[in-house]
Amino acid sequence: MIDIKIQKKLYGAKGLMPLQVDLQIQEGEFVALSGTSGSGKTTLLRILAGLEEASGEIQVGSEIWLREQKALPPQKREIGFVFQDYALFENMTIEQNLLFVANNTNLAAHLLELTELRELKNRYPSSLSGGQKQRVSICRALMRKPKILLLDEPLSALDAAMRAKLQNELLTLHKEFGTTTIMVSHDPSEIYRLASRVVVLDNGSITNDGKPTEVLLKRQGSQKFSFEGELLEIKKVDVIYIAIVAIGQQLVEIVISQEEAKNLQIGDTVNVSTKAFNPNLT
Repeated sequence: MIDIKIQKKLYGAKGLMPLQVDLQIQEGEFVALSGTSGSGKTTLLRILAGLEEASGEIQVGSEIWLREQKALPPQKREIGFVFQDYALFENMTIEQNLLFVANNTNLAAHLLELTELRELKNRYPSSLSGGQKQRVSICRALMRKPKILLLDEPLSALDAAMRAKLQNELLTLHKEFGTTTIMVSHDPSEIYRLASRVVVLDNGSITNDGKPTEVLLKRQGSQKFSFEGELLEIKKVDVIYIAIVAIGQQLVEIVISQEEAKNLQIGDTVNVSTKAFNPNLT
């Protein structure tokens, strides 16, 4: 069990924002932290890792990581941290990057095999693609056999196909090593595929906590499905208005009324929904 009761004052776009988190996480869970940018997700990961100070208490099993003014140093916390920017040693080969963390050649070979990197073990990071670098970064984090794996949007910079591939590999590694995983993500499909639980942060506080289906699925009213997207353009074609909306990697055209066209602004976050009972899936 991970018991987190922390407070910290943050300065966001709207000024002073208190981060107040009271959260319990079971051993072996895969928890996704979701919410708007600046809500405190990455700061919470950094506090767990011991990279930022906070007041309160963090207890992992029988170990106290934070209590009052006493904090366990980051190097003594059994964590693996995967950043967005890979943070690999450019002067070391892939295998050397792993063995730098722990001199365990069998574990390094196993991780490289699982992530299809065995043939690249003698290459340097500069010669790898973004997806390959991220796999090395994940493998390196697991070399310590951490109790907790912290992931800060690790796949956000990758294309959709590579992201889906690494999601599958990440889930395989999570299950095999039995690690408690806490991941920051803005991608609903990624959260649904990987996480067993979603914790939503807004302005420093937890506003929702539950299974992905409970938190992510839109079931208000009689709507059968709905999607959020960004309004890119409104154009008039003959006597009708058409809104161009980006939903994930897809652009869609929506016919809107003249009144809606007047009230909407380019860049707005909009909700596209339907009440059709039998939508087509092709």
